[in-house]
Amino acid sequence: MSVSQMFITLQGVLTADQDIREEIRKVVQTMEQTAREILTVVQGVHQGSGFQDIPKKCQKAREHFGTVRTQLASLKIKFPAEQYYRFHEHWRFVLQRLVFLAAFVVYLETETLVTREAVAEILGIEADREKGFHLDIEDYLSGVLTLASELSRLAVNSVTAGDYSRPLRISAFINELDSGFRLLNLKNDSLRKRYDGLKYDVKKIEEPFTDPVVWDLTIS
Repeated sequence: MSVSQMFITLQGVLTADQDIREEIRKVVQTMEQTAREILTVVQGVHQGSGFQDIPKKCQKAREHFGTVRTQLASLKIKFPAEQYYRFHEHWRFVLQRLVFLAAFVVYLETETLVTREAVAEILGIEADREKGFHLDIEDYLSGVLTLASELSRLAVNSVTAGDYSRPLRISAFINELDSGFRLLNLKNDSLRKRYDGLKYDVKKIEEPFTDPVVWDLTIS
């Protein structure tokens, strides 16, 4: 094979790779839009009357996750299954966002932490990497850390709305998360930095209860 023929062959490989990445990007863009729509729904709980509408908002969010499952089904056939981590960077961020949204919905429904297996089921993908397109553990953990930040915001807004028991429950939940993360030996620098921010979420939740006025209202 001549040098020119070698480079023509290489160009064919590069073109095929670029085509795959472009197809992936198109699907990821639709997933990002759906994630924004879900976020708009669930963040309505931060409004004054949002707590009364939690079941309705969660139901609407779950309907959107049906669209997510269709989009992920389309995404996972855009590339060879064994090349998951070759293209993972394209959907990593949006998948972490979707994990957070699924975890937030489950927390609003049950005030518990959703398992990785349950998130994978909500998204219509696998939890076990050996079975193909799956929910990577670090993506799951990143989504959970985003949940902690969202709950710290919810705790503060709960006090503003006059719901003084919810922040106490959120505080207990976040402290459980913190204890859980302390059991992990995190090697991923990005994940480690995000975990380091968890203590600020804990502090943010506790701050409203350092106000004597809030404590008086809570006790009464």
